[in-house]
Amino acid sequence: MQRVTIHDVAARAGVSLATVDRVLNGRPGVRAATVERVETAVRELGYTPDVHAANLAKRRRYRLHFLIPQSTNAFMEDLKREAEQVALRVAGERVVMTITPIDAFDSHSVAGTLAVLDKSICDGVAVVAPSSPEVRAAIDRLAMRDVPVVTLISDHPASARAHFAGIDNVAAGRSAGQLLARFIAGNRPGSTAKVGFIAGSLGLRDHAERHGSCLEVLEELQPGLQALKVREGRDDNERTRDITLRLLDEHPDLEGLYNAGGGNRGVISALEERGVARQVTFIAHELTPYTRRALLDGTIDALIAQNPGHEIRSAVRVLKALIDGTPVIAEQERIGIDIFLPGNLPPEDAKT
Repeated sequence: MQRVTIHDVAARAGVSLATVDRVLNGRPGVRAATVERVETAVRELGYTPDVHAANLAKRRRYRLHFLIPQSTNAFMEDLKREAEQVALRVAGERVVMTITPIDAFDSHSVAGTLAVLDKSICDGVAVVAPSSPEVRAAIDRLAMRDVPVVTLISDHPASARAHFAGIDNVAAGRSAGQLLARFIAGNRPGSTAKVGFIAGSLGLRDHAERHGSCLEVLEELQPGLQALKVREGRDDNERTRDITLRLLDEHPDLEGLYNAGGGNRGVISALEERGVARQVTFIAHELTPYTRRALLDGTIDALIAQNPGHEIRSAVRVLKALIDGTPVIAEQERIGIDIFLPGNLPPEDAKT
């Protein structure tokens, strides 16, 4: 169906294009009867303004700041790479993306970076935000300054953020719990197997939600399983390797392991060093070259993944819509959860 244009509205109302433009933009100098004719034509034709074209005509620019962790975490590296690629693609749409590295485990630093932003510097912000009062306050201040904030990957729902671009991390954690219960205990009710847990930090809401919901499901499905205390590796491969080695040394009878965060290279290395790579059921997050190989060789039993490219593109679309005052299409912006086994891995050059 052909799009209704301003020319169609002018023809239906019997007025000039300039008159339609004045009515649509609320400018003075048009008689009430003429305004009524134009508004009637708009309703009858179902005309909706082309915001993109209007912004081009106004030469409007969107200044978007993306605060992304600088990390050896392969997923965060992918997220940054996707942001850089999207920034190049949207430059022709007069979108200027500034990508600022942050330490997602340092709440004070993230809050400080947010604090210097305002309407004179940017029109919208996307941030991987740690869950802390100072970060919430910084997000709230931006919202009060009429700068919309989208939280990326890890949500901050208690803040005045406008939107969250990420997966349902409670659902992801529940999925991990179901996989662990099935792989470890199968149809053996009453199993007392030990299960270890790793997170980057429970100060990150995504890690905390995954860990907590995984525990809930294990308690529901296999209450006899021994859930060990979570260990935090700050998504650092060396640190995560060290805490995994200690976990394996303290619990040589460990049967299951769930890493709710990053640092999978460290976990894989530790499992291989102790010679238990195919004995311990290991559920991990994010499809990277390292986790792909580990899934194929049996070190990882299942991967729970999200699409960083979709998350970056969604954040850009949402911020533009918020700036323009146009609706956000919820279905388009919903980020799905993928669960990968060796048999359903996408090709290496495919985007998940």
